[in-house]
Amino acid sequence: MSLFLEYLEEIESRKKDLGLAPKPIDGAELLAEIIEQIKDSAHEHREVSLNFFIYNTLPGTTSAAGEKAKFLKEIILGEAVIAEISVEFAFELLSHMKGGPSIEVLLDLALGDDAGLAAKASDVLKTQVFLYDADTARLDAAFKAGNGVAKELLESYAQAEFFTKLPEVAEKIEVVTYIAGEGDISTDLLSPGHQAHSRADRELHGQCMITPEAQKEIQALQAKHPNAKVMLIAEKGTMGVGSSRMSGVNNVALWAGKQASPYVPFINIAPVVAGTNGISPIFLTTVDVTGGIGLDLKNWIKKVDANGKTVVDENGDSVLEEVYSVATGTVLTIDTKAKKLFNGSKELADISSAFTPQKVEFMKAGGSYAVVFGKKLQTFAAETLGVDAPAVFALAKETSIEGQGLTAVEKIFNRNAVGVTSKNALHAGSDVRVTVNIVGSQDTTGPMTCQELEAMAASTISPIVDGAYQSGCHTASVWDSKAKANIPKLMSFMNAFGLITARDPKGVYPAMTDVIHKVLNDLTVDDRAIIIGGDSHTRMSKGVAFGADSGTVALALATGEAAMPIPESVKVTFKGHMKKYMDFRDVVHSTQAQMLKQFDGENVFQGRVIEVHLGTLLADQAFTFTDWSAEMKAKASICISEDETLIGSLEIAKSRIQIMINKGMENSAKTLQGLIDIANKRIEGIKSGVTPALTPDNNAKYYAEVVIDLDQINEPMIADPDVNNDDVSKRYTHDVIRPVSYYADKPVDLGFVGSCMVHKGDMQIIAQMFRNIEKQNGKIEFKAPLVVAPPTYNIVDELKAEGDWEILKKYSGFEFDDAHPKDAARTKYENILYLERPGCNLCMGNQEKAEPGDTVIATSTRLFQGRVVADSAEKKGESLLGSTPLVVLSAMLGRFPSMDEYKAAVDGINLTDFAPPTHALTSEPAAVRIADPS
Repeated sequence: MSLFLEYLEEIESRKKDLGLAPKPIDGAELLAEIIEQIKDSAHEHREVSLNFFIYNTLPGTTSAAGEKAKFLKEIILGEAVIAEISVEFAFELLSHMKGGPSIEVLLDLALGDDAGLAAKASDVLKTQVFLYDADTARLDAAFKAGNGVAKELLESYAQAEFFTKLPEVAEKIEVVTYIAGEGDISTDLLSPGHQAHSRADRELHGQCMITPEAQKEIQALQAKHPNAKVMLIAEKGTMGVGSSRMSGVNNVALWAGKQASPYVPFINIAPVVAGTNGISPIFLTTVDVTGGIGLDLKNWIKKVDANGKTVVDENGDSVLEEVYSVATGTVLTIDTKAKKLFNGSKELADISSAFTPQKVEFMKAGGSYAVVFGKKLQTFAAETLGVDAPAVFALAKETSIEGQGLTAVEKIFNRNAVGVTSKNALHAGSDVRVTVNIVGSQDTTGPMTCQELEAMAASTISPIVDGAYQSGCHTASVWDSKAKANIPKLMSFMNAFGLITARDPKGVYPAMTDVIHKVLNDLTVDDRAIIIGGDSHTRMSKGVAFGADSGTVALALATGEAAMPIPESVKVTFKGHMKKYMDFRDVVHSTQAQMLKQFDGENVFQGRVIEVHLGTLLADQAFTFTDWSAEMKAKASICISEDETLIGSLEIAKSRIQIMINKGMENSAKTLQGLIDIANKRIEGIKSGVTPALTPDNNAKYYAEVVIDLDQINEPMIADPDVNNDDVSKRYTHDVIRPVSYYADKPVDLGFVGSCMVHKGDMQIIAQMFRNIEKQNGKIEFKAPLVVAPPTYNIVDELKAEGDWEILKKYSGFEFDDAHPKDAARTKYENILYLERPGCNLCMGNQEKAEPGDTVIATSTRLFQGRVVADSAEKKGESLLGSTPLVVLSAMLGRFPSMDEYKAAVDGINLTDFAPPTHALTSEPAAVRIADPS
């Protein structure tokens, strides 16, 4: 059967079973067959083939786009005559293909001998921005050879006419409100984790946003208010916390945005989203990618009494009072010039933060990518012509405050900044383009990253990126039909693009399902590095890492750059002493609880960088803190280490990178060896004193400073989703931290140790607890299931070599087998220990889940509704988060332990070596911004 007939069968199946339109075409072979049918005027499928060719082919560097561009060139040159596609229409179609083969064709025509076609091709090229080195090299060579069209193109690019001739953002934008939920809205509501397999199929994935009922309500609002855009709102909360950002924004745009191009299906842009407490920083970045609008409504505020003191309820929570209503169906007006939100003539809120000059540019250009590429194209053209580029784009904000030192993140941004005019050091609030050192792509967002790379016509990784990794951890637990369909294709694409990949397309090395954050933590071999990763838990304990949407990951891979304001910082230090029976995870949870108490319930971490002074804690252990900072709603986190500690962490990283090389994961560019070389250079700089470990200046300025008292931590601390709180807005916030005694005798249905929040020490703790309890009771038994998923294979190998895996295996009822991985998700659990394959497992929620309605105690990071455990008809599922020893003991007992039981179980076990640094980890300020001396 031909590919086309198979495609027709798929179309019928999608329509019948799912109610969907034909899947967009990305393959060359299918489109080539369609083109042949178009050429045959008598072909029975000619009409539908034309429709597929014009309206259903993906642009950029897909192989289908290559075929489309080639055929359009034939039409333009008169080599093929298609009545329905004139030369003018062929040029229009090329103009919507965004880059890659379409640019190649347009350059062929613009630099060719036919003056008429050259002029038409030039007119189209003047609107394009996705040009790469091969394209600009052709223009450069043609210009130097005296080609007049090339000169005209360069002059247009130097003036940035591709941007200046675009329509301005509308002065008034009418919106109709839709409350998507109360409280913080997780991206899981917009793009559920268990539907991650379908993210690259945008129409199919769009069916999972919120609920079918909500989708109908949105459509009803659109029908009732045809001139208004539906604005999705997080009432009494923050919009877009969590990890499914690009797919979440894609879904919102699909239902409430506008089509980016009439010739590209299901790619929508310009959604409008809002929250009482604004938008999660990384979600807002993704909104910018689509040229959308994100509003901070501030429509509920804390109630205060006559003395100005915050009023609290019986639970100690702040009482909120409504400033103005945004009830579903309310028609409002966004004034983009005044930067105000109105209800009729009544001003409701200042929304200027949503309309900075940079954000307005993104809206005008249809997304941030076009602006990034446009700036690079303008710079190239001006330099080639030998002229100064006019100030077309908003000037970068460069803020330097005399006499003020630098925080750690300010130092990193100054070190990595490009295109900065100021000779003085830049402070928080400055808009900066920075080079990116390490990039990570994870496997449930990776297919979308591939699409984004194809859409922006990128074909290979930027040479300025030190290292990039494609993980397989989010689909590790079950090698099912969905994983088998998506993952090999993903790994093949990324391997060819230049990334180190968890799976080898050639099968030379075994599949590695190591948790991406753990691998990136090892690949980060410089404490001054900038890391971009496709997951909110990209928060390394070396350098500064930012979780990003799949599109920003693609941009970092393609250009080696990112652009963002330098964030504010909150400094966290510690005092007092750890009790020997406390785990470092308890310090992490207590940090959040003590911070909220110190600042009267205000989360000062939200949207800022947490600069945590851990001192002597090695990178693996320190990562437990930096990782959790995603749940603190921080933008990022930086760990300040002492020199010897940093050297120790780098040596561990080198050894693990060498293991990757030994397993055969090195690529032709010798990326992994290059990272070892960087680590060696960094260690040399520390030892010589030329470039000591990163520290802030002693006169740096912070938004806030938090001191955590370790003496206050007397019990294991638990993060609670508070699923039964009467105020729905206070559920699933990660802000409820309680001691274990609060849960006295509360039953536990399942325990989970795994995901990115554990390291080798956690596995060793389990083994030692087993030995303790075996000695105390003579046996080990589980009254609730215990699932253990080590984060990496090297940890399993080390545990086997050191003997700890043996006792884990002794008491397990299931041990993973890579030769025969599970092909179906577990739906029922026995009261045994499950030793699962390294990876995310229950934390991701897209494969394995607890039974509906279970009470789960986990080391995971996710409290979101339905992620680890779904609700049952009788009971809400709850995922409470705690330390490894607490999880293990709770599973053994089938309930939360008493303090006596807990202390006995961890007796003699060294849970953590953490102690506050004995001296301030700061340095004397430098007078000016200094380039990297190493």
